[in-house]
Amino acid sequence: MPSPGVPAPPRLPIEDSYFELLADTLEGLDLPARGQFLQRYLRAIAHVDLHESQSVQIWDETLLRRRELSGLVGRQVSLKTALTDVLSSSGLLRVPILIEYDELKGLELNAVTDPLTGLYNRRLFAETFEKELNRARRYSQPLGLVTLDLHRFKEVNDKHGHPRGDDVLRAAAATLKKALRTSDSAFRIGGDEFALLLPQTDSVQALALSRRVQTVFAEMLQPLQLAVTVAMDHGVAIFPQDAEQADQLIRIADERLYRLKHANHSKAANGSALTEVPPAPEVPAAPAPERAAPAPEPISIESRRVPEKTESIIAAPAPVTPATIPSDVIPAPSRVFAVQRKAERVSMTGTNAYAVLGEQGARRARVLDLGFGGVAMELDSPEDLPENLLAVLHVPILPPVRVNLKPVWRQQTDQGSVRVGCAFVS
Repeated sequence: MPSPGVPAPPRLPIEDSYFELLADTLEGLDLPARGQFLQRYLRAIAHVDLHESQSVQIWDETLLRRRELSGLVGRQVSLKTALTDVLSSSGLLRVPILIEYDELKGLELNAVTDPLTGLYNRRLFAETFEKELNRARRYSQPLGLVTLDLHRFKEVNDKHGHPRGDDVLRAAAATLKKALRTSDSAFRIGGDEFALLLPQTDSVQALALSRRVQTVFAEMLQPLQLAVTVAMDHGVAIFPQDAEQADQLIRIADERLYRLKHANHSKAANGSALTEVPPAPEVPAAPAPERAAPAPEPISIESRRVPEKTESIIAAPAPVTPATIPSDVIPAPSRVFAVQRKAERVSMTGTNAYAVLGEQGARRARVLDLGFGGVAMELDSPEDLPENLLAVLHVPILPPVRVNLKPVWRQQTDQGSVRVGCAFVS
């Protein structure tokens, strides 16, 4: 608060405030980002095309000129005055333009954004990674890093041309934007390489998101009708489980990415289906036996699992016998399945995953186990469920998913609740 009798300092005109904001903004940028920012800024206000190094030099001269002029007149000279003097004396100022605040923020955003995909660029990735790591250390929370790249992307450019390759990159960016939470960040860090930063995300959640990204990306590519099957491979590293430094986490994620890529696409080259080899330690995934029928076989919940077989074996039609299931689980009538399905399962126990049941959403159930074939839930009351049930699944990392379920078995617990296994109905 000013002392009595001392005049308050004059308030800066709004245009001078913009320049002061510019100075504050530039202090927070490293040298390459500052050069790119100033190059675009000077092009906007003076219609001149300079190299990034020349733009930085003009700005440094402006700060020096401001100090010199302030010393001569005995008061603080505005940055606008100093910049105008430097540009005029350099013969660069031909059409002076005052930039608006929104344009200024736009220039700042452009300096850290990939123009093709709209994702953040590698420069901001390094800066954001360190900030998120510091926050994770401070609050003792996990931080997930996912690195991704596009398999056979070069073949798309060779066969369809670079414009279609750009369409594939934009589809990848749209996939990442669709799959992420507001607290997550996606970056394009190379030609066909991407990275995700996932605060408060453990390995199970990060892997679930990565698999969802793969599925959604395949759907996004369908309208392009490519002659090449492009896949999005991923590698996951978690702070502090895998490492505590940014460079170590990046190295681990990259190693897992290329290990997965080699395992998957080596099998594909030999005619086998793609299968994921998750990095340890992670939740193991186990394929279930396949038979032909109107509805899939019950999925597991915790330790009550149907004996499993490798997915590479297609089981012949066979009846379900009591020896293959727990004695306290009531199975559905014997069915056979002709179409193979992925049976990877992820335990949701310990998370806040839940399902809203029915058209009106009057009942809720805890989600215990989730797979490609169905979901296992726990309800507080043993009320009968209809043969076909509408539900909305709420799972961490993923957006709410509306599904049709068919209950196929149920089990009473010692605590009075009921566990129900449901198959997804197409």
